[in-house]
Amino acid sequence: MPQTLLLCAPAPVQDTPTGYRLDVKFVEGMRAHRRGWSGPVHCVLWRGADAIPFGADYTPGDLGFDLTVLDRGAPLPDDVFQGTALVLLSADMREFVALAAAARDAVVPVVAGLEYTLETRIRTLWLDPGLGLARRVLRTARLWRGERAMAETLRRVAGVQFNGFPAYDAHARGLLRPFLYLDNRMTPALMATPDEMVSRADRLRAGAPLRLIHSGRLEPMKGAQDLLPVMRALAALGVDATLDIYGAGSLAADIRAGLDAFDGRVRLHGPVDFETELVPISRTQADVFLSCHRQSDPSCTYLEAMGCGLAMVGYANRMWARLSAESRSGQVAPLGKVRALAECLAAWDRDRAALVASAETGLLYARQHDFPTEFDARMAHLRDCAGRD
Repeated sequence: MPQTLLLCAPAPVQDTPTGYRLDVKFVEGMRAHRRGWSGPVHCVLWRGADAIPFGADYTPGDLGFDLTVLDRGAPLPDDVFQGTALVLLSADMREFVALAAAARDAVVPVVAGLEYTLETRIRTLWLDPGLGLARRVLRTARLWRGERAMAETLRRVAGVQFNGFPAYDAHARGLLRPFLYLDNRMTPALMATPDEMVSRADRLRAGAPLRLIHSGRLEPMKGAQDLLPVMRALAALGVDATLDIYGAGSLAADIRAGLDAFDGRVRLHGPVDFETELVPISRTQADVFLSCHRQSDPSCTYLEAMGCGLAMVGYANRMWARLSAESRSGQVAPLGKVRALAECLAAWDRDRAALVASAETGLLYARQHDFPTEFDARMAHLRDCAGRD
């Protein structure tokens, strides 16, 4: 009986002298698939990544799963489906329709995974400073055509796993075995402790300055260009606050160049390890996570910040607006309105009890959706689609 779970993913990969450079979060996710699947796990990736900011080097023997790396655009090997019980394909890949067709020809059931909506893809495209108007229009038309083909293919697969509310809301109706999950890396051991929550609350109730934190890729699509303007708006509102930024990206140099205007109240740090550095820092040295993300993609940052006991404030993209409502925590500001985002923080600065309550409510929601809970449900869904339950 076929046993292998085959995954075809859009994760970046680069060759190294001893193996491959891979995104650390991707490798952690693949290892979780291996632990949760009663059989071999095989992953196929394609070359072409320019950089992997949050990456590490691995030898094939260190991975814990089988990996095949192909040249950009190369088709799947003829024998890749042998012994395969189920194929998990990312519907966010341009090759999704062709890959799903190949699996159907091999009579192997397919589960699709989807994160991005058409709206998010188009917004991301139009934020790319390297594209002129003509290329943006051409690529937008291509995205519309691809969306129709992708949606038709989703109706022909054994199941679909939706990461986040926006993709689920856009496509789940009428599909076979639609499944919603909220991706994040927070295990119970990583969650903020009661003592840490009490310590933070005592500090806030005593009127100490707000400690803001931001982490992630410093790119236009992530809204990093608004971080310093928010801090300027806070200063204009008379709010005493600091901001620590952790990350790297194309906007890092611009941010660094603007730090002098804040007299040490804004600090830029490079990327740090999530579990051993970012989580402890968030749990003990910050009060509020500042998100300027305008896109509606299902960033795991929201739940991870909430799990660290941080109150959350961000723009009203479809993901955060819905998550804030579902969790009954955090604050939401109109998209792109820097002043409104600062006013949310100023309201919390005046009402520290509301800030503390929001953080506690968010932590409770994060605990209900920790990584083991969400991932176990995903694996049960995969087994159901493969007829293995």
